[in-house]
Amino acid sequence: MGEFTMPSLGADMDEGTLVEWLVEPGAPIRRGDPVAVVETAKSTIEVECFESGTMGRPLVEPGTTVPVGTPLALIETAAGTRGKAGSARKPRKEPQGPPAPERTRPAEPAEPVRTLEPVASEAPGHGHVEAGPLIRHLAEEGGVDLAALRGSGPGGRVTRADIERAAAAAPTARTPTARAPRARVTPLARRRAAELGVDLSSVAGTGKDAAIRAEDVSRAASGHAATPSPPPRTTAAVRASRPSEDQAPAMRRAIARLMSRANRDVPHYYLSTTVDMAVPMDWLHDRNRRSPMSERLLPAALLLKAAALAAHEVPELNGFWTDDRFTAGEGVHLGMAVSLRGGGLIAPVLRGADTLELPALMSALKDLVSRARTGRLRGSEVSGATLTVTNLGDQGVETVFGVVHPPQVALVGFGRVVDRPWAVDGLLGVRPVVTVTLSADHRATDGAVGARYLTAVDRLLQNPEKL
Repeated sequence: MGEFTMPSLGADMDEGTLVEWLVEPGAPIRRGDPVAVVETAKSTIEVECFESGTMGRPLVEPGTTVPVGTPLALIETAAGTRGKAGSARKPRKEPQGPPAPERTRPAEPAEPVRTLEPVASEAPGHGHVEAGPLIRHLAEEGGVDLAALRGSGPGGRVTRADIERAAAAAPTARTPTARAPRARVTPLARRRAAELGVDLSSVAGTGKDAAIRAEDVSRAASGHAATPSPPPRTTAAVRASRPSEDQAPAMRRAIARLMSRANRDVPHYYLSTTVDMAVPMDWLHDRNRRSPMSERLLPAALLLKAAALAAHEVPELNGFWTDDRFTAGEGVHLGMAVSLRGGGLIAPVLRGADTLELPALMSALKDLVSRARTGRLRGSEVSGATLTVTNLGDQGVETVFGVVHPPQVALVGFGRVVDRPWAVDGLLGVRPVVTVTLSADHRATDGAVGARYLTAVDRLLQNPEKL
């Protein structure tokens, strides 16, 4: 039996509010599945479970605010051992590095799921076939006849991959009597529907696998011509329906606390350089002319990739200052400062940015920014940044000097690409240029290291075909 705990989603997070459960007790869950919505001072986050098993008894009701590390629910794990399904670490004392291997979301292995003890069944024509309760549940939802399957697992055991292959290969061959999969409804959505008198069968779900969430019910209710007067809504319901109104003041206070601490405790130094963008912009325009609209790149993609590769070359700026020493980050994970429509900002993490090809980086950037501004980020996407990048070029700003986000040791700023008089080979002309700045922690590095980093950014941008 494991515990799903209130996770730490940032260096300034001490507590969080459980807004909504996304799964019901008894439902099967896989590692990486979002199981709850948690509200912090900065945003509303979908939190994943990091163990596979079955959702057990909830220990905390929606609307409750609890400290980081508090058990929220029990998880019946595959091994039946007691473990932690969420993080209870205090981020102030440990680096906010990339999640440990067990907290990442690996590709599904083609091995049997052993959530509970397997149950044997006889399969005509294939002899003895074993399939656990979770596999039977998946087969029923997918309209797959277990008796007709030959398991690929050890001893002929039917695996999740067998079910998925069978469902994908013969979607039209399901028997007419197969029961259609029931729409998933979160517990809070059921309560909200009862309060507002909404028929769940008429609600379209926007959650994972089309699950109906509380906000879907609220949207459906707002379209009704007449709705019975509902009883007073819970605190969680009010917060879920009005995140920008309720969270903006709290977010500003949280940002103020963190930045005040950063300015007080971190001895900053600042550097800047101006980069000639003629070569990268010409390369970008030429590439975009030859690419379909969906694959075209923005200058921000080049800047981010150059920042990430430079951090790989100068690892002294890519990591954390904790316990009076520097710890290098495992990989380059860029935190991207994103302004929110309701005010404030959040920094979702672009993991392994130095390893991403430009089209993949552009796609990931668009996705993270979109979900950050609609409150659909997951817990693993708001923690673990090794270096933060802020780009205010789209706001018309030419130069930005940011504040280091502890325990990180550096922040990179990009301004707007502007045309300026520029001398090249003794000749004066007009060239597009961008100002790149670096704010860094003097305890970890000095100006010489910062200068190497900015020089690397400039050099990388002059060779865009290698980014």
